[in-house]
Amino acid sequence: MRIAFIGAGRLATNLAPALKVAGVQVMEVWSKTQASAEALAARVGCNASWGQVERATQDAEMYIISVKDTALPEVIRHLHEGRENALFAHTAGSLPLSLFRDAGHERGAVFYPLQTFSKERAVDFGAVHFFLETSREEDFELLKSLAERLTTPAQIHHSTSATRRWLHLAAVFACNFGNHCCTVADDLLAEASVDFRVLLPLMDEMVAKLHQLPPREAQTGPAARRDENVMGMQRAMLTDRPDLQQLYTLLSNSIQQYDQL
Repeated sequence: MRIAFIGAGRLATNLAPALKVAGVQVMEVWSKTQASAEALAARVGCNASWGQVERATQDAEMYIISVKDTALPEVIRHLHEGRENALFAHTAGSLPLSLFRDAGHERGAVFYPLQTFSKERAVDFGAVHFFLETSREEDFELLKSLAERLTTPAQIHHSTSATRRWLHLAAVFACNFGNHCCTVADDLLAEASVDFRVLLPLMDEMVAKLHQLPPREAQTGPAARRDENVMGMQRAMLTDRPDLQQLYTLLSNSIQQYDQL
């Protein structure tokens, strides 16, 4: 299958090279900017296009669309003309499959890898779960065969738009909010001139436990122990940072409320 990438951001920067290595023909990368399109195209050895999305190739059989959620409906509408029979697949966690039909394209799909992506770090797709959805039953096998180039069949799931919304919300809590808490921790350690990396063994053990225990059973810390003396002292340390003091209180209360369920 001849594939074109629409978008050259963090997800595409990981997915396009991985598909290339897996033997998939990536024929073009399109991006709004020339620099982004050419940088990713050079990595996968394909053509680059940029500017208006209508300038993207019309010869691909499948278009993997990885752009900002707010831009997706407009991109689909402008990409549709001249590519009416091609399979369009977006990679967004929270946007529904019906978005394609609403934008005038009947042959739509979702190719959602549940992972966090950065341009600076290559992802091992063999450990990634893929959640797939198609508007036509016959296209599901095409999408599944593409995912099987990257990961095992056990990690490929037939999903619905409603399920993906919950998956994405859960991922925001587990990953995005978790990483923000690490940013806060890094900021707090800077006050004591301590390198953030001293926390990495602690965090590695936290994740290792989650491979064996339910998250609720793995919970530790002063809130879980209901150690009000420590909690009061730590809240006082954040007096000059009311935003973090409030966050500390909300998270501590949430831990204790879950403990009662």
